[in-house]
Amino acid sequence: MALSINSKCLALVRRFNNCYYRVFFSSNCSSSLILRSSFGASDTHNFRRIHTGDVNCSVGKYAQNQKPDWNRAVSEAEKIVGYPTSFLSLRWLLSDEIANIALHLRKLIGSNHPLLKTAKSLVYNGRNNMQAWGLIVLLLSKAAGHFNVNILEEDKAAGVLHSQRALAEVTEMIRTSHLVHKGLVNIRPGEFTGDTRMLSDLMFGNKIALLGGDYLLGNSCAELASLRDSELVELMSSAVRDLAEGEFVGRRDSQNNPLPGGPLDGDTQDTSTNSFPPSAEEEWIMRNVLSAAGLLGKSCRGALKLAGHSEEVQQQGFLFGKHLALAWQACFDLEPFTLGSGYAVGSPFNLTSAPVLFHLEHDSSLYEEIDKGITSVEDVDYAKVHSIVSSGPGVARAKELQRTHSQKALEVLEGFKESDARTALANIIFAMGGL
Repeated sequence: MALSINSKCLALVRRFNNCYYRVFFSSNCSSSLILRSSFGASDTHNFRRIHTGDVNCSVGKYAQNQKPDWNRAVSEAEKIVGYPTSFLSLRWLLSDEIANIALHLRKLIGSNHPLLKTAKSLVYNGRNNMQAWGLIVLLLSKAAGHFNVNILEEDKAAGVLHSQRALAEVTEMIRTSHLVHKGLVNIRPGEFTGDTRMLSDLMFGNKIALLGGDYLLGNSCAELASLRDSELVELMSSAVRDLAEGEFVGRRDSQNNPLPGGPLDGDTQDTSTNSFPPSAEEEWIMRNVLSAAGLLGKSCRGALKLAGHSEEVQQQGFLFGKHLALAWQACFDLEPFTLGSGYAVGSPFNLTSAPVLFHLEHDSSLYEEIDKGITSVEDVDYAKVHSIVSSGPGVARAKELQRTHSQKALEVLEGFKESDARTALANIIFAMGGL
């Protein structure tokens, strides 16, 4: 549905931009919020027999030869499917609810509330851009094509279905609502009795995080229900369940920040939430499939279901989304240990990242330092942990982990007919590095 831009709409956009971008974000942060034109026709009958061997054909060669950078790969991919897929699109920015949330966020400046970090990461122009998930769903939808659908349901210019575009938005809203909800701060009774202003700021931030996350999740549920597909609703509901379950896996500090599972002796397996089987890779995969990869995988599966594909093809869509998300997460985990990433020594990083878990499997003595964070992860000496992990085998194993999942994602991609959408997905994978 086309949008009519009037003075009131533009005023709302300016108000959002002024209080959201100018206040929170540095000049090098940007977000693609402009509607882009599209080109290319819909591809049909695009799925071939899945190739499970080495990826050595055109999709891999093209991406390797071009060496696409992240911003360019995402920008070109957005043009292929029509326009940026993020819920932070024009029709969302014109919403009074979003504008009001942005205005209230200004009150949190100086409070160091975790919600501010989440808000910044939503529009940060880099490889950790959370808004690319819907883009992945649409690119896979176009690469696979669709069968026996109502002609009115098809977006001929972009080569995807309107229902697939709605599912892409649902995916991003679910993902973002989960991240916003994670910005809640646990306030224990009597903790801030001597600092009423700090207590007031934290409570206000918690209200914004709770209501903002609920608003996004509620809208995602309404849009998902409008697709009138009970199996799809069940599939995406299971993804929301996975996100919730992932918040109760493993050890946690008082603010629910994750800590590595405790070491186990021999082949002993503890089924409690505090310990894992003696495999760092199994622990890492379990955590990240629940907290991220399951959502992207099930969204890709749902998009292919909407297009009328078989169960076999739908399962390949799930595997593609899962392996891409895991490769993506491994890429994030490696950033603090990568030269030129901008990491400041001593800054906090994820203590359940792949390099840390792999090093703990190699040298359990590091638990002595990490266990200082049982009350709060802020008590951990991150400079010491960073130095120890950087000199151990964990970083190399994490790079191999990223390479493995990137390769598996490319193998699934090879089962689709060559197209601009398939090439764009390959470019995004190679832009993450590691191959």
